[in-house]
This record gives sequence, C-alpha cells and structure tokens, in this order.
Amino acid sequence: MADTRKPIECWLTDMDGVLVHEGHPVPGADEFIRRLRETGRRFMVLTNNSIYTPRDLAVRLRAVGLEVPEESIWTSALATAQFLADQRPGGSAYVVGEAGLTTALHGIGYVLTDLAPDYVVLGETRTYSFTQITRAIRLIEGGARFIATNPDPIGPSTEGSLPACGAVAAMITKATGVEPYFVGKPNPMMMRSALRAIEGHSESTAMIGDRMDTDIVSGMEAGLHTILVLTGVMTRDRIDRYPFRPSQVVDSIADLIDAIG
Repeated sequence: MADTRKPIECWLTDMDGVLVHEGHPVPGADEFIRRLRETGRRFMVLTNNSIYTPRDLAVRLRAVGLEVPEESIWTSALATAQFLADQRPGGSAYVVGEAGLTTALHGIGYVLTDLAPDYVVLGETRTYSFTQITRAIRLIEGGARFIATNPDPIGPSTEGSLPACGAVAAMITKATGVEPYFVGKPNPMMMRSALRAIEGHSESTAMIGDRMDTDIVSGMEAGLHTILVLTGVMTRDRIDRYPFRPSQVVDSIADLIDAIG
C-alpha cells in the first residue's frame, strides 16, 4: 500500500471465489469474517447475483459455516434499487428476475407493472421466460428505459454454464437496438453504493476480489485499495495481461486476517 493511503478501516469483499468456492468455504474465510465482526470493522460482502435477498444469502452462507449478517450483504439488486431511487423516486418497473430484485424494488416504493413502466429491469433468474423477454422487448420499444443488474454473460451450475443477465440483455439489445445501463460490477457504482451503505470512504477502504475484469477494475475506478486473491478464476501468470494492476495480490483470504486492525 502506498504511504499516502490511510489505514484500511472498511472492507468490501466479493463472495464467490473469495469467501466460497464451488459451494464450500475458502479456508480462512470464517476466521476473516469473525475477525471483522470482533473488531467492529465495517464491511460488505458483494455479489453481482440478483436472485437472492440478503436474508437468503445470509442463510446460505451460514449453512457452509460463514456468519455474515444480512445487513452486511450488498447485491446488484440492492445497488440497482438504490440507483433507481436516486434517478426516479417512486417510479415503476417491469421486472424480469427473482425475489432478490423484486424485494429490493418494493423496498424503495416502486410499483411493479407491465403497464407503461418507467423502466424495464432485467436481473438474474434460473428460468428466463421467452414470454417475459418478449414483453420486455415490446415495452422498451414503447419507450421504457432499459436497466440490467449486471453484465455477466454466464453463470455456474452443477451441470455447467447457464446463460445469465448479460447474455439475455444482449438478446434484448439485438431486438430493440437499445443498450441497457448495467449497475453491477464492473460499474464502480456498485462499490460506491456499498460504501455509502456502510458510510465508508474510498481512501480507507479495501476491495477483495478474484476477478481482474470486474472486482479489481471497479475497485480501482472507485478509488479503493484493491486486493486480488487467487482462490477463484484468476491465476498469477495472467495478471500481467491486464492494463491495470491490483494494489496487492495474495494467495487467499486467509493471508488477510492479520491485516484487520
């Protein structure tokens, strides 16, 4: 870390590839979270997945031994809801997504409708409906603004890759000629909204991630100290292929436990 930076007071961390990998906790993740909670450090666990509510995710994490309070989980659905609340308070949206997204939009007072909505909001779902996609296309053609929770083209499953939000957004764009505004990573707005939620400051916050093209680049653009872990998709030999670098590279989250002051 550069000498001009302040000590790290707040921590943002990606979930998949950092805390959990293929449904199992990364060794040291439980102690890292425990240390954050014991020291009273402000932190957020971030995920681009908009399917689940923070409460759902807290239960799923607890099932693998990670005690993360629901108020310490920040999803692309929550970031999208905050963006819409800032842009057009009390608006309306046609939503293609699941409970994580619909709950977040209801939470900001949005009306969910297919009758001349202000926005079409596309999120993740395990069952994309051709009927819903067709309706979204027609509403966008009619003037609805197009928002998507995240640009990830594929998602993991036990059977292999699944088409995700970015891939379905591309289909809608191809049909309408309208590009969506993506709120989730690598948009640094995801980091800034999480920072705002914990009242953190960029100069004293670290972002831990396993992906150079989402976690690290968005953390860098938000002015954070970026830490790449090698327990997810990135390998050490591929880091130099990118035109930007993380502030720090460690083997796993276990190497950061002692960094929590």
